[in-house]
Amino acid sequence: MRFSTKAIHMGEEPESMQHGDVVSPIHLSTTFAKRSIKEVEEGYVYSRSGNPTRDSLERKLAALENAKYGLAFSSGLAAESTILLALLRKGDHVVAFDDLYGGTKRLFNQVMERFGIEFTYVDAREPENVRGAIKENTRMVWLETPTNPLLKLADIKAIAEIAHERGLIVVVDNTFASPYFQNPLDLGADIVLHSVTKYLGGHSDVVGGAVMVNDDEIYEGLKFHQNAVGAILSPFDSWLVMRGIKTLAVRMERHEKNAMKIARYLEEHPLVERVYYPGLPSHPQHGLAKRQMCGFGGMLSFELKGGLEEAVRFVESLEIFALAESLGGVESLIELPAIMTHASVPKEERENVGIKDSLIRVSVGIEDAEDLIEDLERGFEAVRA
Repeated sequence: MRFSTKAIHMGEEPESMQHGDVVSPIHLSTTFAKRSIKEVEEGYVYSRSGNPTRDSLERKLAALENAKYGLAFSSGLAAESTILLALLRKGDHVVAFDDLYGGTKRLFNQVMERFGIEFTYVDAREPENVRGAIKENTRMVWLETPTNPLLKLADIKAIAEIAHERGLIVVVDNTFASPYFQNPLDLGADIVLHSVTKYLGGHSDVVGGAVMVNDDEIYEGLKFHQNAVGAILSPFDSWLVMRGIKTLAVRMERHEKNAMKIARYLEEHPLVERVYYPGLPSHPQHGLAKRQMCGFGGMLSFELKGGLEEAVRFVESLEIFALAESLGGVESLIELPAIMTHASVPKEERENVGIKDSLIRVSVGIEDAEDLIEDLERGFEAVRA
């Protein structure tokens, strides 16, 4: 079964529903009655432990990443926290990409380090940098690819081979690419992570997270902690994500088509210093993008000539692009990482990674591309004024 068909049908087969529902019903019940004590441990008991609507979504999520198991959480950070709590212990060490979502770094540095977990950040564009950072107590390698917000890529296959030589777990945050354009498990990763708030949900109306795995032992550990910690996705939010996933394929195609047009437009603009988009031949890892992805996605960033003042003037003058955090919805969003999504990262650390005050991140929606380009031109006119 191919991707578009799986996105619509997996987890919602009419024959698996009590009444032959074509769309999975929303099971709001928090608890499930039994006819006898003997049945207490059978089937559904309590919705934190298992819910029919969430189970339908989790089967769909697994199918999208060619995984054996899927787990749904109340947010992407809840999914990340559960991975760390389930698989690491005090004294363990994680090698992570130096360009990560600011909320992930905040979780690592300000929460998990207090519990004795150590993190080392490296430029994972070069796999040997990962190898060089591995220590005796290293247990995990954590990647985003493409990264947020600089659209850097990690060679998943090469890094997974290095990590597995030492018995390490490889986690890949696949939010930017979506399962439509990249499948990290097929490239050797052990765990795939998503903020389903983004492309999977696709309509900026649900917050959630997801983890997909193939390994039975890893799954059992995550499943236990999903229940024990309790950061589960609600039935209604699960239903919203399922509805969003059904159009994921067609949305991603339009996101990419629009992003490519805008990236080419920006690359030629005299007020743009640099464009970050893996689909451009000028991207230093364009070849890797073509090898491990089947499309380039709807996210891009660019550096405006000037500084923060010019960047603020630019984004505040737009009419179609909403000045907002998050990404992956049908509407186009724009933001300044230095003072928005990555404000929790110290300035020196941001600049060392390459996040300048003039960097603008764009989540390209599915509107008419010409309207979006005209809106961006309005921003450039404001900068010129």
